[in-house]
Amino acid sequence: MMGLKLALMISVATMLYTCQAGSNLHPLILIPGNGGNQLEAKLTSDYKPSSLYCNKWNPVRKDKEGWFRLWFDPSVLLAPFTKCFAERMTLYYHPDLDDFRNAPGVQTRVPHFGSTQALLYLDPYLKHITAYMAPLVESLEQIGYVNGKTLFGAPYDFRYGLAAEGHPSQVGSKFLQDLKDLIEKASTSNGGKPVILLSHSLGGLFALQLLNRNPSSWRQKYIKHFIALSAPWGGTVEEMLTFASGNSLEVPLVEPLQVREEQRSSESNLWLMPNPKLFGSQKPLVITPNATYSAYDVAQFLSDIGFPQGVYPYKSRILPLTDKLVAPGVPVTCIIGSGVSTPETLFYGENGFDEQPEIVYGDGDGTVNMLSLLALESLWSNEKNQTLKVIKIRGVSHTLILKNNAALEEIIGEISGINSIAEYYVGYRIK
Repeated sequence: MMGLKLALMISVATMLYTCQAGSNLHPLILIPGNGGNQLEAKLTSDYKPSSLYCNKWNPVRKDKEGWFRLWFDPSVLLAPFTKCFAERMTLYYHPDLDDFRNAPGVQTRVPHFGSTQALLYLDPYLKHITAYMAPLVESLEQIGYVNGKTLFGAPYDFRYGLAAEGHPSQVGSKFLQDLKDLIEKASTSNGGKPVILLSHSLGGLFALQLLNRNPSSWRQKYIKHFIALSAPWGGTVEEMLTFASGNSLEVPLVEPLQVREEQRSSESNLWLMPNPKLFGSQKPLVITPNATYSAYDVAQFLSDIGFPQGVYPYKSRILPLTDKLVAPGVPVTCIIGSGVSTPETLFYGENGFDEQPEIVYGDGDGTVNMLSLLALESLWSNEKNQTLKVIKIRGVSHTLILKNNAALEEIIGEISGINSIAEYYVGYRIK
């Protein structure tokens, strides 16, 4: 029944745009979440494999210049190669640079920037099990969007994040500049129409940072609307589990401890730690026989789990970055899942952090806590110049929001409204 409703909505939207000029579509840019696009790597002479399995011959499939798909590659499912994947994905913080870098001998690049190609499937040879934005893109194409003309993709190296003012963030800052250039190009090539930004998960944090790092005059000229799907505005409790014990992310056969060090090294994962101002000091997030940690205790938590090298970057680069979620002054719609069991408190026993914890669950989308998903609703409630709409879809998880018919119906409906002549959203406040 829901599939029929979606098909009917797309049919009506298609008729609408047939009656109007196709050029009435505002250009739209997709910004994926953490792990939401392909990532390629190349090994140089500086690369020192930890085992024979990780030698330069692995993987066998490379292009003539030696580039291969690092994410996603199915060899990660096999234990000997999981370690190879992890060591090639690992980042290192360099105190002298005050920035993160790849492992020695590992070069990385993001393919197909500007196109949706790298966002459709994480592995194009395994479409059925690695589909990411393919269903969403198909729905957008059915209402008239065309890849490279009115529809664009902004993939990025999701391991890297951003840093607070006064700290360099070479990779993340370059992505923001590339995204800004893409927005301007998309607008210019579509007759000067402002752009719709459609993000998923971590992509929403990057998008909000881009908006707030540019002047109001630029935002008003180039941004029509910002739609954020499943955005973890205030981080997640699940991220503390990832740092403490590793997280297989439901990838079969992967042992969490084998990828824990790689996950700890990710700059963007630090960015997703629970925000102290939102989660507060009274709510226990992690409980052990010897200590209880709230969002205000993340630095101590990092030290206690055996990752003291994460303390300085977290305190100096991440905390000031998350201090404020500033309203950008352009219309924002948050579309989120709800009613899905989401980690809220983690209980560790005498065996410590090498074992997975007992978990108490609360409301959210299965990954992001409801407190975080709804952060803007409370923070921006008194912002007179900020329009914000929040749409909840019960029973839809963090990634299912990109595939579920009810979710796609809401997303397509929102975009159709933004593109309509009536511009129905003008003047709405928090819904």
